[in-house]
Amino acid sequence: MEGHLNLTLKIWRQKNASVAGKFETYQVSGISTDMSFLEMIDVLNNRLIEEGDDPVAFDHDCREGICGMCSMYINGRPHGPNRGVTTCQLHMRSFQDGETITVEPWRASAFPVIKDLVVNRSAFDRIIAAGGFVSVNTGNAQDANSLPIPKDNADEAFAAAACIGCGACVAACKNASAMLFTSAKVSQLALLPQGQVEAATRAQAMVAQMDEEGFGACSNTGACEAECPKGISIENIARMNREYFSATFSSK
Repeated sequence: MEGHLNLTLKIWRQKNASVAGKFETYQVSGISTDMSFLEMIDVLNNRLIEEGDDPVAFDHDCREGICGMCSMYINGRPHGPNRGVTTCQLHMRSFQDGETITVEPWRASAFPVIKDLVVNRSAFDRIIAAGGFVSVNTGNAQDANSLPIPKDNADEAFAAAACIGCGACVAACKNASAMLFTSAKVSQLALLPQGQVEAATRAQAMVAQMDEEGFGACSNTGACEAECPKGISIENIARMNREYFSATFSSK
């Protein structure tokens, strides 16, 4: 049954990465429990625009938990209180009437703030560009049955490929590590025959780029897996480490 909430929002406002930001407090009322979190922000922004104020900037695109664009740190957790959902899939029924909700951007030096809740995650793009690809001949695709792949490998590769690159793993890690993201992109290719062409250099190149971007070292706490909306396993980090050391020793 639909209900309505009156809420206090403490939202991080910041014009850009070069100026200091601060929390601003807003009151919203009559928020339907059937609304998504982003729809609630839309309601606030409509009011701010009507009042002549600057609306809260935030990332969003598909609003279906697929694109990885939405990225809000809600009440001290990436994507909010529910496990296995992105911010756009978080509904207001997860909150209580009269509650105070604190909303921040991802906090990491490798994710500089563009404005308010929007951060620059192009570091992820550069990590993928460093080695997250396969070499193939152009033309017609090969018949799928010509490349037999063990079922377990296919399943693990598919699970790793579920990573949407939202950055929740970085936001959750006390070291702002991108190990889970990078390892997922390494694993989805390392497990398949198509990914073997660049296998000797992929992990080395992607880890080197990850370090160059300024991400921290793995904290080994598992917070990244716990907060990942797609449940990416930290077993991928172990696989990436094996790929990395194998390539290092084989090149000597």
